[in-house]
Amino acid sequence: MLGCLAVYGALDLGSKEWALDNLSRARATEPPPVCVPDAHGGVVYQRVALASRPLVPGVLRLLYAENCGAAFSMLRTAPAWVRAFVFGIAAVGASIMLLIMFVRGVGGRLFAAAVPFVLAGAWGNLVDRVRHGFVVDFLQVDPALFVYPVFNVADIVIVIGAGLLLIDGLVKQRSGGAKSELARGHSAS
Repeated sequence: MLGCLAVYGALDLGSKEWALDNLSRARATEPPPVCVPDAHGGVVYQRVALASRPLVPGVLRLLYAENCGAAFSMLRTAPAWVRAFVFGIAAVGASIMLLIMFVRGVGGRLFAAAVPFVLAGAWGNLVDRVRHGFVVDFLQVDPALFVYPVFNVADIVIVIGAGLLLIDGLVKQRSGGAKSELARGHSAS
């Protein structure tokens, strides 16, 4: 598990550093306060985003973005201390819960595979929040296909992990249901 956690975490943090270096540049003037909304509710980026680049033409492109909120920019206009508290508690709480469940052997193989994905993604985004005050996002589905928020590797691994957790729960529920059906069948005979 630790090896997978290290690999996923390194991919996430390394790709974000690459995005900072290659998809944005420092401002020529003093940047505005981090994640503080202006009079219209907009937040000015700390860095200047460069032009987007195709990664998979017509499907996926590279575009620098700073996410002050959570998924789909929730809480992006909340005060910094609220965001730090909510995101910090969520990352630490989810990590503790998943680690306890992992150590206790809850779930099957898919659960065990999911834990490093979720932990790496949660901690990768938390590291960004601590270092920058925002999360670096840089992957965008081509808007010609459909509009979807800009995301990063941490978001991808969290979604993979959540999917594995969901499948593990469904498999466990289905096998539990089959066992209880068998038990009822044996008691009826």
